Amino acid sequence: MTRLKLADLADDKPVRLTVEMPARLHRELVAYATALNGGDAKGAPTPERLIPPMIERFIATDRSYAKARRAAQPG
Repeated sequence: MTRLKLADLADDKPVRLTVEMPARLHRELVAYATALNGGDAKGAPTPERLIPPMIERFIATDRSYAKARRAAQPG
């Protein structure tokens, strides 16, 4: 089985946000969701469910952002 970076889709109170993306990216998100579901498209998470944890993971692993954030904190 492929080990993907995105593992847990935690339930949290959502904030509504409208995002436009290229159709190509949407197809990639659908394919990623299928892979995350063990190759089965039925029951795979929707792209809307994938985007928040992907962004969280991206921010959490961005070293330059973490460094800039630490530098901006007072004290």
